[in-house]
Amino acid sequence: MTDLSDDELDRYARHIVLPQLGGIGQRRLKSASIVVIGAGGIGSAAIPALAGAGIGRLTIVDDGSVDRSNLQRQTIFRDDQVGELKAQLAARFVSALNPHVEAIAVQERLRTDNVEELIGGHDLILDGSDNFATRLAVSDCATRLHIPLVSAAAIQFQGQITLFRGWEADKPCYRCFVGDAFDAEDCDTCAEQGVLGALAATAGSFAALIAIRALAGIGADVAGSLFLFDGLALDWRKIRLPKDKGCSACAPPRNGEGDHEA
Repeated sequence: MTDLSDDELDRYARHIVLPQLGGIGQRRLKSASIVVIGAGGIGSAAIPALAGAGIGRLTIVDDGSVDRSNLQRQTIFRDDQVGELKAQLAARFVSALNPHVEAIAVQERLRTDNVEELIGGHDLILDGSDNFATRLAVSDCATRLHIPLVSAAAIQFQGQITLFRGWEADKPCYRCFVGDAFDAEDCDTCAEQGVLGALAATAGSFAALIAIRALAGIGADVAGSLFLFDGLALDWRKIRLPKDKGCSACAPPRNGEGDHEA
């Protein structure tokens, strides 16, 4: 693991004094790379948290530009940046916040034919995209490449966050959760149903916390646990997701259908 400079020791002092994290955990974060899918409401909370925590490399994938209606929840952008490209603005935000973090902007729409190129080579994926087609493409690729996936979503007053490692025998993937019926981009969006800005920030910050815990190796393993937040009731629930033994993405091959038996 890479050593910490004097400036980093000062910057991360409140992390390093945590006995669960310490210098070893902070060096793990510095050595880690995360790809964030989407610089929307989820990403706008997760990106500053990850950059501030000292993740060594952040890749931000978003093909959109800033609209004024975004600003109520996408708080890393400013009113005078309306019309500018989100990925580039987000990367500049990261560099200004923490010059020790390598920030990479990818102004490209993630598709099934480029997903492996975009997410391969990272230690963790944080997906805050706004449609099932993208989420399933990311999940399927994460399962193939054995990359942990933190999936976070927010709509109206509801947030949901999960850590997936679907290649493991007892852990589900995102497709186990939603099935095969959502391979389309015509799902409901916050533009149609609305979302409270603070709710999106809550989900994004919680997703960043799960990512940091996973990379630093602290806390209990929560892979396969769905965290649900009700912003009206101010209530958290934790649900264990089962693995779908017939899942088209992560189920082990049946006898005679693969290179090994289930």
